[in-house]
Amino acid sequence: MSRPPKAKDMRKSAYDMTAELTAKEIVRRALAVTVDNESGVLARVIGLFSGRGYNIESLTVAEVDHEAHTSRITIVTSGTPMVIAQIKAQLERMVVVHRVTDLTVDGPSIERELALIKVASKGEQRVEALRLKDAFRAHVVDATLDSFVFEVTGSPDKIDAFVELMRPLGLVEISRTGVVAIRRGKEGI
Repeated sequence: MSRPPKAKDMRKSAYDMTAELTAKEIVRRALAVTVDNESGVLARVIGLFSGRGYNIESLTVAEVDHEAHTSRITIVTSGTPMVIAQIKAQLERMVVVHRVTDLTVDGPSIERELALIKVASKGEQRVEALRLKDAFRAHVVDATLDSFVFEVTGSPDKIDAFVELMRPLGLVEISRTGVVAIRRGKEGI
């Protein structure tokens, strides 16, 4: 004999169930959203995400066509395939949105991020930080007698790996741009 569900179980939102999902059911997506370049557009897009409990892992925005007054928002988010489909559908319904492209699945694409990483160290730790900088093709953009600021460009995984190696060497601060992405090949979005 089965018991009826408790009242607290009946109040669950579909978005609360993500904690119960396995890692295989969650997908990561990079979405390129072309929008009108006018005040309040970014706030409306972010409001769509926050109002429904969707997470934004990374967000970048810049004007891409001055004459057409359009900007491109690159949003990295994750969720179940159903949640991703809902996000795309809701973005496409917004009047200020011209186009939504899922760069992760619409063909091969390139993702890059830039990070500035400050490391304060002396002696052997300083030498090790400089050695690792070369391995990651990072650049020193500022140096003092007891600190460096490294510039690293690459995939988010590459930047994460560099940051983890800098932690024991005196990591002080990190500033990241967020992911920018573009489709490979001759076609645009």
